[in-house]
Amino acid sequence: MQLIATCAFGLEKLVYQEIKRLGLWVDKTEDGRVTFQGEAADLVRANLWLRTADRVHIRLAEFPARTFDELFDQSNALNWPGILPPGASFPVLCTTTRSALHNEPAIQSIVKKSIVKKLQPRHPGQAQIPETGPTYSIMTRFHNDICTLSLDSSGESLHKRGYRTESNQAPIKETLAAAMVLLSDWLPTAQDAKPRTLIDPFCGSGTILIEAAMIALNIAPGVNRQFAFDSWPEYQALDLRALRYQAASQSLLDTPDSSAPTPRLQIYGYDIDALSVKIAQANSTRAGLEKVLHFAKNDFRTLDFARMENVTIITNPPYGERLATAEEAAAIYRDLGEKFRQTSDSSLYIITPDTHFELLFGARAAKNRKLFNGNIKCYLYQYPTSPGINSANSTKGF
Repeated sequence: MQLIATCAFGLEKLVYQEIKRLGLWVDKTEDGRVTFQGEAADLVRANLWLRTADRVHIRLAEFPARTFDELFDQSNALNWPGILPPGASFPVLCTTTRSALHNEPAIQSIVKKSIVKKLQPRHPGQAQIPETGPTYSIMTRFHNDICTLSLDSSGESLHKRGYRTESNQAPIKETLAAAMVLLSDWLPTAQDAKPRTLIDPFCGSGTILIEAAMIALNIAPGVNRQFAFDSWPEYQALDLRALRYQAASQSLLDTPDSSAPTPRLQIYGYDIDALSVKIAQANSTRAGLEKVLHFAKNDFRTLDFARMENVTIITNPPYGERLATAEEAAAIYRDLGEKFRQTSDSSLYIITPDTHFELLFGARAAKNRKLFNGNIKCYLYQYPTSPGINSANSTKGF
C-alpha cells in the first residue's frame, strides 16, 4: 500500500526522517509531501507517531487529466465499491496548482459524480446514495496536470494532539513547534550527567515546551486522540487498542509502570501575560506533563541571562503580523540580542517573519531555515552557541 504524509512546506526532510525511524520505505519526497510504503498497521503507527506531518493519506490512483471528461473517466474507472463500504460518507476535497483544471469546486463535483455513478448499482431505485456511515474523505490533488486521488486516514489534522483545548491569541501549530525542537541542539537522554536546560521566554500556551517534553520522553503525539480510520470497518480487525497500547508503552515518562530510565528534564517557560501562563499550565496537565514543565509569569527582560549556562532557548516571540506592533517586535529583538550575549555555552532558535531580524538582534545566524507558521512565511534563525556572537557573527558592517 502506498501512503502519503502531507506536511507544511519546509518540513519534508523531518517527515522523511520520522518515517525512516519507523522502519518504513520512502518512495519519494516532494514539496509538502512524502510518499512511502506500508501495510495497514504501518498506517496506524504513522498516524500515532509522526510529529511534523499534517495527515496520512492512502494513495488510490494517479493519472494525467487536462479536461473534466478525462477526470470523470479516470476517477470512475476506480473500484469504488471495493474502496467505500455501504453507507460510507465520502466528502471530496481538492487542491490544484499549475494545472489546466483549476476550478476547485468544479473538480470536487466531477469526482463526486464519478463515484456516485460507480456506486449507484448497489442502491437500485434510490435517487440518492445514503452517506450515514463512517467518513472516507477523498483528497483530489492536481499538480502540473497530474491528478492524485487519495483517502485521508487521519481525519482532523495531526497537529491536534488533544492536549491543547485552550490557546492564547497567536498559537503555534504543534507540528511546527515539534519541528523547531527537532532542528535544535536540545535532546537530553537518561545518560546525560548535565542535561541542557530548555527555556522559552515567550511560552504563550506552552506548545513548544510540551512538544519538547513529549519528544524527550518518547511520548507518541497521537496516542490520546481519534483518527478517521478508527471508524473504518476494515481496520477493526487490526486490534487498534493493542497498537495504541504498544505506542503508549514506549513512553519514558516516570510512572510506576515505566521500566526504562527517564531523562532528567529541566524545562522552563515564561510569559509576560498571566492568562497565557495559566493556559500553558492547564495544557501541560492535560498532556500529563505538569510535573515536568515549569511555567511562570515574567518579562524576559527581567530574567538573569548572565546566569544562563548550557541552555537552549527555543521560542516564537510576538511579532507585527500577530501580536505586537512592528516597533514593539523590533524592540524585543534588540533586547533579546543583548540578553543572549550575556549567556555562556548556550544556543537560541527563534522563528519570525522579519527578514531584518539579524540586524535588529545584532548577530548573524549560523543557519536560516524558511518555514511557514500557518500562512505566514517565517524564518527559523539558528544560533547554536553564544560565545562567538560578539565577534565572528557580529552584524557590524552588515
